[in-house]
Amino acid sequence: MAAENPKDVVRRGYDALSLRYDEAYQSDTKYASWIASLNARLMDGSRVLDLGCGNGVPVVRDLVRAGHHVTGIDISEVQIRRAQELVPDADFITADATAVDFPDASFDAVVSLYALIHIPLEEQPPLLVASWLRPGGWFLCSTGQHEWTGVDENWLGSGVAMWWSHADADTNRAWLTRSGLMVEQEEFVPEGDSGHALFWARRP
Repeated sequence: MAAENPKDVVRRGYDALSLRYDEAYQSDTKYASWIASLNARLMDGSRVLDLGCGNGVPVVRDLVRAGHHVTGIDISEVQIRRAQELVPDADFITADATAVDFPDASFDAVVSLYALIHIPLEEQPPLLVASWLRPGGWFLCSTGQHEWTGVDENWLGSGVAMWWSHADADTNRAWLTRSGLMVEQEEFVPEGDSGHALFWARRP
């Protein structure tokens, strides 16, 4: 594992377990209040980027239903293929999130839920980008609450490996601020014996 690119582990894991992931996590219920809150902060017809969009449900689906123009990016070809079928009115790109770039002020919001934590630590700060956002635009992301890097060789009881890496909440907050974003809200999202930090940040 030490000699293997962790992004390949993540890609293979989601390729193999796209459907099982849906069954294991109640995303529709878990994300509903966050999506509703984001919708309330956006103007009609806003442009939104979802980094680590998975199969497009529920984030991209619900934002499209609300009338927004959404672009989803994910490293897993299987997840993107499913997203294209489940949310045909959105734009999807199969790509490593750290390898994409957009012109300044391209989006009214950038969302990244449970995706940054699958990216090597040193590559995470450049993704907390204020420049892609229009002035006043929102960045909604979940990050680690506590620092940890590791692999589960039997993710979701499947025999398939998955890899994570995240800094603690204080570090993520500092990264967001350093990127030019203003953190306006933060909450702890419990999960099992631990949990994640959820940040609402805004470009001034």
